[in-house]
Amino acid sequence: MILEESHQHEKKTVDNELRYLSPIKIETKVEKKYCFFEKNNIKYIDYKDPMFLIKFLNAQGKILPRRITGTLQKYQNKLNAAIKRCRQIGLLPFVTDDLR
Repeated sequence: MILEESHQHEKKTVDNELRYLSPIKIETKVEKKYCFFEKNNIKYIDYKDPMFLIKFLNAQGKILPRRITGTLQKYQNKLNAAIKRCRQIGLLPFVTDDLR
């Protein structure tokens, strides 16, 4: 009789512990993206400055999309043109293994 009561007590504590094994919902604040050029009031993107343009390239030398950088379409088009011009004159590589 005593064994049955202790077994039932153990079973209740195990049930209570299992209730907390499910993932806890944690609200995380998503950082809002902003346009780097709009924030710093940059009107002209200089294609002769490869160190600045490297910020908008990944390690393979590909241009990062707007959804990652947060730039506006207007500035993304200017940025793409500047990077392509910089590649044409040889300041940036077209493809690389480790740009950064």
